[in-house]
Amino acid sequence: MNALSNLFNLPGLRAAGQMKAMTGPLLIIMILGMMILPLPAFVLDLLFTFNIALAIMVLLVSMYTQKALDFAAFPAVLLFTTLLRLSLNVASTRVVLLEGHTGPDAAGKVVEAFGHFLVGGNFAVGIVVFAILVVINFMVITKGAGRIAEVGARFMLDSMPGKQMAIDADLNAGLINEEGAKKRRAEVAQESDFYGAMDGASKFVRGDAVAGLLIMFINVAAGMVVGMVQHDLDFGTAVHNYTLLTIGDGLVAQIPALVISTAAGVIVSRVSNEQDVGEQLTGQLFANPRVLYLTAGIIGLMGIIPGMPHFAFLLLAGVLVWTGRYMSRRAATQAQVKQREERTPALAPESTEASWDDVTLVDPLGMEVGYRLITLVDRAQDGELLGRIKSIRKKVAQEIGFLVPVVHIRDNLELKPNAYRITLKGVEVGRGEAMPGQWMAINPGQVSGTLPGAATRDPAFGLPAVWIDAGIKEQAQAYGYTVVDASTVVATHLNHLIHMHAAELLGRQEVQALLDRIAKESPKLTEDLVPKTISLTALQKILQNLLDEGVPIRDMRTILDVVAEQAPKISDPNELTAMVRVALGRAITQQLFPNNADLQVIGLDAGLERVLSQALTNGGGIEPGLADALLQQTQGAVTRQEQMGMDPVLLVPSQLRPLMARFLRRTMPQLRVLSHAEVPDNRNIRITAMIGA
Repeated sequence: MNALSNLFNLPGLRAAGQMKAMTGPLLIIMILGMMILPLPAFVLDLLFTFNIALAIMVLLVSMYTQKALDFAAFPAVLLFTTLLRLSLNVASTRVVLLEGHTGPDAAGKVVEAFGHFLVGGNFAVGIVVFAILVVINFMVITKGAGRIAEVGARFMLDSMPGKQMAIDADLNAGLINEEGAKKRRAEVAQESDFYGAMDGASKFVRGDAVAGLLIMFINVAAGMVVGMVQHDLDFGTAVHNYTLLTIGDGLVAQIPALVISTAAGVIVSRVSNEQDVGEQLTGQLFANPRVLYLTAGIIGLMGIIPGMPHFAFLLLAGVLVWTGRYMSRRAATQAQVKQREERTPALAPESTEASWDDVTLVDPLGMEVGYRLITLVDRAQDGELLGRIKSIRKKVAQEIGFLVPVVHIRDNLELKPNAYRITLKGVEVGRGEAMPGQWMAINPGQVSGTLPGAATRDPAFGLPAVWIDAGIKEQAQAYGYTVVDASTVVATHLNHLIHMHAAELLGRQEVQALLDRIAKESPKLTEDLVPKTISLTALQKILQNLLDEGVPIRDMRTILDVVAEQAPKISDPNELTAMVRVALGRAITQQLFPNNADLQVIGLDAGLERVLSQALTNGGGIEPGLADALLQQTQGAVTRQEQMGMDPVLLVPSQLRPLMARFLRRTMPQLRVLSHAEVPDNRNIRITAMIGA
């Protein structure tokens, strides 16, 4: 009911918020009162005048809106104005039938003015004029506006999935943030609701036109019966009085109805841009001087034909010629100004004080592409990579346990045409090339033939590969190659880098989001944990340690249980990480050796274990000679494991696991270091290689 209050947004009413809130209820009470209570002629004059003013206001508001949603209250306004007109018809009909025998002014001065001034007091002319207005309103304006609203609602509903996908693509590409995406989704929903409401609201006006015709015939027939039977009027007097009153009443209702119908047509037929309807008409209808000159010539030729009203035609032709010359001079002046601005070097803007708005923050995760790869990330060209990146973020969130930041994609003309680079906090962490329209045939190590094409390497894992044409894709698969398209190559590389740098992508904001998520399901688990038991920074460090070693943090309940139990006694995040790993041992082992298979691992010689334990106890670190030998033997063991098709896993005592993990991580990131305490009792261990024997 607050819909009509937008039309009365005067300064006084804005200050009086309570009065504005009462606009809707007061209007409903007024409408019901007009239908039930008899109203004097003076009150009818005021209400008829208010109805005309309201219709004009609605038309002007619709003319000055730039988008349909700027007047989203229009369907409700249409309903209330229709009810208001019908209520006035009921009230005026009561007065006409009760007081019509007294004369043409029985229903007020407004009805009398419309019955006498507009139709000259001739009821036959009034009937014709009234019928024409009803036909224009019912058959032309309302029918056209209703059809446009119906088609608009249908197209809007059909286009909603595409618009939602476009919003998701812009969000994934980093063109908009979460708040902007939420706002655009709300606008799409509002547009759908608006056009659906307009499709139904247009039926109000059609019904109003039909009701106007019926009310006119009822008033004339009933008025003649009442005048001749109850008030002893002769036939001519009864016909004159009641017909003029009915015509005046009909006209005073149909003219606002015609104005409201026109407003409805303007709302649904306009094309949304940054101009209102008036600016669109003047800017597009009179923009071309040649059109004005041709129109002036045709009108001028018609004006000199004998028998034509020469003055009217020639006067209009002269006006069109003057308008055309004015538009031509204006266009020439604008062109000169533009050329002068292009030739004149821009003056240096007045220096202003620096502000925080001048600070540009780096993107947590970004991608830059060369110009030939723009088709892969351009929403307008159905870029496949956007959808794949969206799927990657969802898949990574399910695998490692938190939502990585949005990937912001930009073009970079400094890169090679087919090159791309992936950045982490503004620093490059990966680079590669992709060939749109071609396929990458990756050699997994056992292929039966060679392929023609450009030799390259898979950017994610460094395997040898060849860029091939689509025509030999099946041949490459028959040879044993793994064949993927260009967008999959880039997406796989991005997915690999996200997993490698997951610890760096886990910031304080993501940790807090994880805690908030757990708090919704298990509030007692996080109630007194942060910051009373452990700080948010320390908890972040523990989670980053786990991610650094490839351990997912999906089981946040177990992690928080261990932290809540041990943090009051131990403050070192590295020691807490070791305890969390023991609690997650079953999941870690299952991740490395699925299907309850035997743990085929690399072991340490007992003598080497004693040397490393002594070095750890003394705090002196590993001697350089021992470190080199340890690296060489470990690298050989890892190579043998990979050749046998097994994941390289090193099993060490619990006290040595942090030392060995830090020492070997940089040179052999694919190696996983597991402690004895992390292996469940029901799993069998088989040593496949020994270091230090």
